[in-house]
Amino acid sequence: MPTALIILAAGQGSRMNSDLPKVLHEVGNAPLFAHALAAGSALSPEKTVLVVGHGGDLVEAAARKIDETITVARQTEQLGTAHAVAQARDALADFDGDALVLYGDTPFVSAETLERMTSARATHDVVVLGFEAADPARYGRLVVNGDRLERIVEFKDADAATRAITLCNSGVVCADAATLFALIDAVGNDNASGEYYLTDIVEIAWKMGKTATAVSCDEAETLGINTRTELARAEGLFQASKRAEALENGVTLTAPETVFFSLDTYIGRDAVIEPNVVFGPNVTIESNARIRAFSHLEGCHVSMGSTVGPFARLRPGAELSNNAHVGNFVEIKNAKIGEGTKVNHLTYIGDAEIGDGTNVGAGTITCNYDGVFKHKTTVGKNAFIGSNTMLVAPVTLGDDTMTASGSVITTDVEAGALAIARARQVNKAGLAVRMFEKLKSAKKKSQKGS
Repeated sequence: MPTALIILAAGQGSRMNSDLPKVLHEVGNAPLFAHALAAGSALSPEKTVLVVGHGGDLVEAAARKIDETITVARQTEQLGTAHAVAQARDALADFDGDALVLYGDTPFVSAETLERMTSARATHDVVVLGFEAADPARYGRLVVNGDRLERIVEFKDADAATRAITLCNSGVVCADAATLFALIDAVGNDNASGEYYLTDIVEIAWKMGKTATAVSCDEAETLGINTRTELARAEGLFQASKRAEALENGVTLTAPETVFFSLDTYIGRDAVIEPNVVFGPNVTIESNARIRAFSHLEGCHVSMGSTVGPFARLRPGAELSNNAHVGNFVEIKNAKIGEGTKVNHLTYIGDAEIGDGTNVGAGTITCNYDGVFKHKTTVGKNAFIGSNTMLVAPVTLGDDTMTASGSVITTDVEAGALAIARARQVNKAGLAVRMFEKLKSAKKKSQKGS
């Protein structure tokens, strides 16, 4: 059965005390709504509709960075969850399949749980996700009889007996799209809040001769984010989950609690991650690589057998080939480092391509920016770049080249050549002693004067 996602992301989130829409706050270096997108993507949806409201332009822009094909619908008035879902009607007018309603501020519903919901659709018209709450508090309650979900009752409208129920409503719903919108059409707003509740569709479904059931998940999956405190808690839960996943997948974390992941971090088996490593968005680490302590990686690819750090920074566009070595206090940006190449100390490589088997000495800098444009540096295979070499781009050094330490390379170097580009050293006999005497004398005079 084809599936469409409807992700509700229209809320302002006033309790966040922020100028940002709530769903743009981040967990794992990704907006909250991106987690719902990631879980839903496991179902290979034919269409995804994001319903936006407060700060809709900002949310839409962030969404299109993740998925250019996403459809955005706007909820101009906040009239309840059923009203929000109804805004996706036009986008799904020609869609024939199941619609799954997710929430942009509920990041942890798993792909496995969503798959169980879609499987339950084989025998029921409406499937609702519930959870057993340790403290039901003000959650809506699911009233069930066997596998029959009879109704959902909002806390505000519940009597004492209903409030005693611990099976609570997550808000996540799955139904045939045509059925879902037909049910929503029948929803009224005769309730304590005067809103159109999506929860009413269960009771309406039974009246229409349709069936409803509930699928349960762990309460942790249904955590909604409404405050900064809950956001911080969600970050902690996310990191704990990613660390456990990495260990289960054969990654060594020598101090797991000090390693921080992003939503899309990928690490291959037998990689080793040392303490205090931070993975920003869009990082791939292949098998048998080692990321040493206190390194920060973002938007980069580290191939098999490579070593990074300690105290290294890989910025977007950094690509390390097999068995490359990037050492302490090295920064790589938008550059490809060749197989077996070493960039071990105190170096900046930006907008560059460094060939296989090359050694880049300490203190080397690619001078890639002229104040307006970025320029490329190309170094061939098996080159040796002497310490404190400035490579002023655009510049190309051929295979088997060498630069003398302290050189400023401004023109191309042909293959096999040694480039020396520094002023000739001149020694002035006795001048150092005379200069020191003169400076010390001047210092004494200034001290007397003060």
